[in-house]
Amino acid sequence: MIKTKHVFLIILLLLTSILAYSVIQPSMLDVNEITVSSNQIPIEFNNTKVALVADFHYGTFVDQSRLQSVVEKVNEQNPDIIVLGGDYVTDDESKVDECFNQLTNLKAPLGIYAILGNNDPKSKVIDTLDKTDNINYIGNKGVWIQKNNAQIRLGGIGDLSTGTQNLKATTENVSTSDFVILAYHNPNYFPNLDNTNKSTVDLSLSGHTHGGQINLFGYTPFLQKASNNNMYVSGLYTEGQNSLVVTNGIGEVKAPLRFMATPQITIIKLVHNDN
Repeated sequence: MIKTKHVFLIILLLLTSILAYSVIQPSMLDVNEITVSSNQIPIEFNNTKVALVADFHYGTFVDQSRLQSVVEKVNEQNPDIIVLGGDYVTDDESKVDECFNQLTNLKAPLGIYAILGNNDPKSKVIDTLDKTDNINYIGNKGVWIQKNNAQIRLGGIGDLSTGTQNLKATTENVSTSDFVILAYHNPNYFPNLDNTNKSTVDLSLSGHTHGGQINLFGYTPFLQKASNNNMYVSGLYTEGQNSLVVTNGIGEVKAPLRFMATPQITIIKLVHNDN
């Protein structure tokens, strides 16, 4: 009887600790640094920093103060390029303008670029992006980013479940020697690329997963596997010749809880190598 009581108390203490940590973790903010190296990265872009920030879900559990802290933290990293990975709000059009009033304070000398997520009110977000002076919407578009006499290609496509994916808009007019970055909200698009050979996309940038939001020591019950049966949760993945970076994002859905999935700004450092 005493042993049973002890076991019950231990389980209760453990569950209470997990719940307490889950309540606290959304207020944290990590900077996750990842290095991607390639001989296709022009030497002029060596050590270029790309900030990937996604899943703000502003207005549900993320308020002005929290979003402002994120913007300030991103700017502190001195990124050269910023990619915004979608889900700025959670379906609430009335919060879009407030969200972008903060996001327009981001700074990056080589540009700030945005795609949509599955929870974004599409027309309202695109209209708001078109009115900003410093954020470029790249949904189903591609742009050349130039530095000195060199360039890399950056493009975006629509969300896997709520948008269309026109990859050709990014990859047309590029050669296999060009370094190409593709942003899409849901990392489960990754298997759609030709990862068995050298495709025209070298680096993919995604969010959507929240790192699982509730990540029970690697078990992520709220995430779906991709078509190749792989699970892309958080961090760097390499398949064949291609790489994918998934960020934990900033906000939460359903409940203001996270466990082992701290809100995150991801900084990707591009490194030129000769191999």
